[in-house]
Amino acid sequence: MCADRSWSADEGQSSKLMRKAKESPFVPIGMAGFLAVVAYGLYKLKSRGDTKMSVHLIHMRVRAQGFVVGAMTLGVMYSMYKEYLAPRDPDEK
Repeated sequence: MCADRSWSADEGQSSKLMRKAKESPFVPIGMAGFLAVVAYGLYKLKSRGDTKMSVHLIHMRVRAQGFVVGAMTLGVMYSMYKEYLAPRDPDEK
């Protein structure tokens, strides 16, 4: 069935999210950054001046995507560091 022994059928959504956040901490950081950029963009929507709505939304989307891609890149670099460069305990396999 399932090879992952840490999974259980009784695991709730919040505990599953916390476990995943500990395994890869940059995923929730990327999600939070995305939401923050979108919230800030929506807050600034009325005070955009002479900028067209479509241009404002495109800029907001590019900023949000840039934050997520940056978080993903840092997450991959972090996992590569943990896997290949970090000193390991000789007892671990």
